[in-house]
Amino acid sequence: MDLTRRELAWGAAGMAALTASGATAWAALTDADPAYALIDPELIPALSKQPRSDLSADTLEARRNRPATVSPTSYPPPAPQLQALNVPGLQGEPSVRIFVVDPSPGRRDRPAYLYIHGGGYVMFAADRDPGLLQRIAIDNDCVVVAVDYRLAPEARFPAALNDNYGALLWLHSNAEKLGVDRNRIAVGGESAGGGHAAALAIRARDEGRVKIAFQLLIYPMLDDRTGSSRKVSSHIGRFVWTEASNRFGWSSYLGVPAGSKTVPAGAVPARVDNLAGLPPTFIGVGALDLFVEENVEYARRLLAAGVATELHVEPGAFHGFDLMVPNALVSQRFRETWKDALRRGLLASNHD
Repeated sequence: MDLTRRELAWGAAGMAALTASGATAWAALTDADPAYALIDPELIPALSKQPRSDLSADTLEARRNRPATVSPTSYPPPAPQLQALNVPGLQGEPSVRIFVVDPSPGRRDRPAYLYIHGGGYVMFAADRDPGLLQRIAIDNDCVVVAVDYRLAPEARFPAALNDNYGALLWLHSNAEKLGVDRNRIAVGGESAGGGHAAALAIRARDEGRVKIAFQLLIYPMLDDRTGSSRKVSSHIGRFVWTEASNRFGWSSYLGVPAGSKTVPAGAVPARVDNLAGLPPTFIGVGALDLFVEENVEYARRLLAAGVATELHVEPGAFHGFDLMVPNALVSQRFRETWKDALRRGLLASNHD
């Protein structure tokens, strides 16, 4: 495939975003590996510099300590700052560390967003990108609560789910004190955080103590069978988050090998039979993400169960592309799409 055909495939705008050297490098990469030809060209330079290694027991500590690809932002005062709190866990469980961002203390009847961070169930922390939490709070005039849940493999299922549920119960029971409308509590997160949010929404539905208004699932990690007992197309999951990484993340979390015939009940959202009664949902994912097929299938099942669901698949995008190259046009478009969905979700006062 020569460069002229690439230009035709991606359009002048996409190729114009590359420097001449970047276009040359992209051409060389696609000649060496045709899978690169499927990637949005603006994402190629950063991807080519990304270490390519699967997550495993041998690489976990190095991954945990690796600096973020993009330096986290943090807005200084007068922007609302993150307030660290320890709140009660479920009965018999330890306390849960959370971070609260309140853009307008004293205001009443505002929505709240319970944010759950990503990291393959085994990495990172709730305050990894404070600017993201601050921006969501400011843009939506909502109280943001980020959960620093326990990580696998040191703490296996249901430790993280219990932490997230404990934080949700705390937010709900303290709604009046926080100036939050109990009918407008949303949950969400990216990658493993999206998987945690989906599992949390299912548990909240089943227990009936908190009615979640909306769930925002950004390329969520929903199915342990992906890359283990269920293979994906050869061009999917080639970059950033691979089948091997997925097997390690899920096995660490579940305490049994990913793709096992049986797994702990409630641990894997895609294995839950009944999805009826879940809150309105947004799912966004890249077309080259390892999770794209399981995300599309989960959206299909939600729709079949009568759940209002919006699905956005971003062409040319791999897992975490928007974090790796935040200024790329494809990243900006994706970010605006989920931000708009969250705004609409937080406006909803209730759901059936």
